[in-house]
Amino acid sequence: MDWVERERKALIQFYLRKKVVFERGDGCWLYDVDGKKYLDMVAGIATVSIGHSHPLFIERVSEQLKKLIHVSNLYYTIPQIQLAEKLKEISGMDKFFFCNSGTEAVEGALKFARKITGKKKFLAFTGSFHGRTLGSLSVTHKEKFRKPFEPLLDSEFAEYNNPDLGKFMNNNLAAVILEPVLGEAGVFPAKKEFLKEIFRLRDEYGFVVIFDEVQTGFGRTGRWFAKDHHGFKPDIMTMAKAMGSGFPIGGIGVTEEVAEKLAAGEHGSTFGGNVLASSASLATIEIIEKENLVENSEKMGKYLVKRLEGLSIVESIRGLGLMVGAKVENSPKLVEKALNKGLVLNNTSEDALRFVPPLVIDKEEIDYCIEILNSI
Repeated sequence: MDWVERERKALIQFYLRKKVVFERGDGCWLYDVDGKKYLDMVAGIATVSIGHSHPLFIERVSEQLKKLIHVSNLYYTIPQIQLAEKLKEISGMDKFFFCNSGTEAVEGALKFARKITGKKKFLAFTGSFHGRTLGSLSVTHKEKFRKPFEPLLDSEFAEYNNPDLGKFMNNNLAAVILEPVLGEAGVFPAKKEFLKEIFRLRDEYGFVVIFDEVQTGFGRTGRWFAKDHHGFKPDIMTMAKAMGSGFPIGGIGVTEEVAEKLAAGEHGSTFGGNVLASSASLATIEIIEKENLVENSEKMGKYLVKRLEGLSIVESIRGLGLMVGAKVENSPKLVEKALNKGLVLNNTSEDALRFVPPLVIDKEEIDYCIEILNSI
């Protein structure tokens, strides 16, 4: 019996997996159980930012493993405090709460918004994806995800990047939540005039603005966070994915004004921000800084776009840094063909590829990706 059949018999079949069993990784490369080598342009869905099996990451996490893994949030732990202090420095947010995933971060953000405003409704946008739990699903646009689990939270969806939002405004609006770059919809960056209007309306109607930076954070777009491209500071910001470079951790950053309205016992997590997770995140940030990976993301992102522009199969390209979307014909078939040739790609729809490789990628590896795409 092979691994695919064993998985089918033991796991709920939620995932439509590609028929490859990966065993190990090194930098931007993955190896399957037969030893075949693949260039990874997915990075665990924009997660393994520092590359697979980074030696300093292994060293830092191993050091912590030998000392302490978990004591819960009943007690103080040094790495959690150090991580919050570091995030203040790189994100510009004021205070933090730690959880275990992006979905949990969004759940907490929605909860915070209701608490501090006393209002109940949410406004999200077409193409949005914020998670699959009941709260995060309520602000996720695609009907096939939402329909089986309704009724959900009271939410409406406006057109992304359309600043004409007046008809959605009311006195019961707790928050506007958006991704600064739409990810699952195919990588579409927000326009500055769109964001500017949201913040203007916030001041008029008294809702809070939530930026979902779960996919865009930690250098992915060529800045520490995608909000930094436009200079806007949200009231609440979610983060996860690359935060621990594959180790499960999520976070919520808030302004001082939001933090002052939240009280002890109103939210919590058993595992959130435990010493091991916090150490993994601190190691990730340390490596990003030491190896200038935010700058590399911007530089290699531009190079990737330039090389993709030369491909006949690519109809259009958009994105920021190493978060790039390309319109192609029959993307699922293209992904399968690429996998057979040793290239790991991701399609977000029938006509869109998403390129989110490790931030350590270099020109030669991008050239290898283009070479394979050119041969399909």
